[in-house]
Amino acid sequence: MKAAILKAFGSPLVVETLPDPHPTAGEVVVDIVAAPVLAYAAEVFSGARQYPLLLPLAVGTGAVGRVRAVGPDATRLAPGDWVLCDPTVRARDEAVAPDIMLQGLIAPGPGAQRLQAHFRHGSFAEQQLLPLENAFRLGPLAAADAARWCALGTYLVPYGGLLAAGLQAGETVLISGATGHFGSAGVAVALAMGAGCVVATGRSEAVLADLVRRFGSRVVPIALTGDESTDQNRLREAAPGPIDKVLDILPPLPDATLVRTAALTVRPHGTVVLMGGQRGELALNYAHLMRNGITVRGQYMYPREAAGRLVALIRAGLLSLDEFAVTSFSLNQANEAVAHAARSGGPFRYTVIQPLTAQDTDK
Repeated sequence: MKAAILKAFGSPLVVETLPDPHPTAGEVVVDIVAAPVLAYAAEVFSGARQYPLLLPLAVGTGAVGRVRAVGPDATRLAPGDWVLCDPTVRARDEAVAPDIMLQGLIAPGPGAQRLQAHFRHGSFAEQQLLPLENAFRLGPLAAADAARWCALGTYLVPYGGLLAAGLQAGETVLISGATGHFGSAGVAVALAMGAGCVVATGRSEAVLADLVRRFGSRVVPIALTGDESTDQNRLREAAPGPIDKVLDILPPLPDATLVRTAALTVRPHGTVVLMGGQRGELALNYAHLMRNGITVRGQYMYPREAAGRLVALIRAGLLSLDEFAVTSFSLNQANEAVAHAARSGGPFRYTVIQPLTAQDTDK
């Protein structure tokens, strides 16, 4: 098979031929039809983000494709099935706190790197070897729609945070970072889950206005000033009632001011979920959290069952893939695709690499 390989941080991807993978027990091989390119992929491949990876390897995180072959213990998946390739690979020998890697992107720690040593290559390739449990059936779809279904990977990230928050129909949720790629998708997901109101925060008034245009009056946009006290008052006043949940999905920032601003608006006994890029310290008032019974929790990615539940929302017409504009590149254009994603990432836009056509997978 052909694959786009990162041989060293800071070097361009090289398209070379690798041995075709073959599944054993607990594994599946998928023919990759479309693989999304993260907007920050260039920062990972250059080494700027310092993501641990066992190089060289074929990079790429997540994909849509068709099952080529399954291991002998598969009971539902079959060759030809359309599937989502979930990059969130969890170790099977620890149920409570398993080691986790994102296949083709990051393997933090010795346990995750042992996973990567086996499930080594990502989705910028004609085929990919995955754990059986990481291939989610999508049901029938038109071959031309494979790239559109890659948006599922974008929706899944904030969906994991909203599930962690326990969002209920009719509740008000504040999405901190709603003008970013994952935050804007979170607005759509929250509304599909039945949120009565989504308070969308960010600094781009144009993007906030676009969210209202797309989703209507259940979205309340608030452009932040950066002053904590002022912004907290404006957020509380803008909401039609108490803010039940807060989802922080901000990108890496120099300090935690915006994270704290949003977190302190949640009502007593509300929930704050942290799944953004902040890497510094976050100071929250101990007495305020304790006396008001506020839950603050982190969330990394999403639970295993989330993909199937999200597919059901899409199939039911509650969540649309049509919001996204897609730009496609071939596998031989992998470096151009990475550069394009860096330039053109943003709300409801993404880039894909298409190693194969659906017709190729039928051969």
